[in-house]
Amino acid sequence: MSTFTILLGGELKRTPRLERQIAGSRIIAADAGIGHATALGVVPELWVGDFDSVPVDLPDALEAVPRMTFPAEKDKTDGELAVEAAFARGATAVVLAGAFGGPRADHAFLHMVLAMRLTEAGIDVTLTSGSQEGVPLPSGRARFDYEDDTLFSVLGFSDLTGLSLAGAKWPLDNVQVPFGSSLTISNEVRGGLEVALGGGQAMLLAHPYP
Repeated sequence: MSTFTILLGGELKRTPRLERQIAGSRIIAADAGIGHATALGVVPELWVGDFDSVPVDLPDALEAVPRMTFPAEKDKTDGELAVEAAFARGATAVVLAGAFGGPRADHAFLHMVLAMRLTEAGIDVTLTSGSQEGVPLPSGRARFDYEDDTLFSVLGFSDLTGLSLAGAKWPLDNVQVPFGSSLTISNEVRGGLEVALGGGQAMLLAHPYP
């Protein structure tokens, strides 16, 4: 598996879990995401964007990162272009670091739906801010390694069928969840979380570092 970490412009907190997730991965920065490189102790191999939000006083090592420059008026975000650059370099899995928060809620939403589209294409995707992370849920069964009491929600982006939650404070067994329902918001891990999904589009959003 060839994992790439994409540094995005949202909030990012360095945590032991984040360090494990990006260890050994190749790094690409998307515009302002280069600002996270110093805190993470990494130097990207590529810097993608229109460079309209470049952080000031970057270290020389980051200023020297090779750039792939695009016009400000374009039909894709810098983050999506960075993901495409990763695939062009052989990525089979991506960590979208800095995918949440920041000044642009529309970009955060785009990162979530982009991650679900990539998952449907067979790509392993994790979105993270360090303190919270999102994992698209494919049809079938998935297990997660979160500690007990970790807060999590299942975000439905469509009607959900056959949803089951085991290892949760409030388990579910093969339920149907209408689009827009809050039934699956604010649950807690109890003894090893396992999620099964029959159909629909959903994402697990967990808070391992509240």
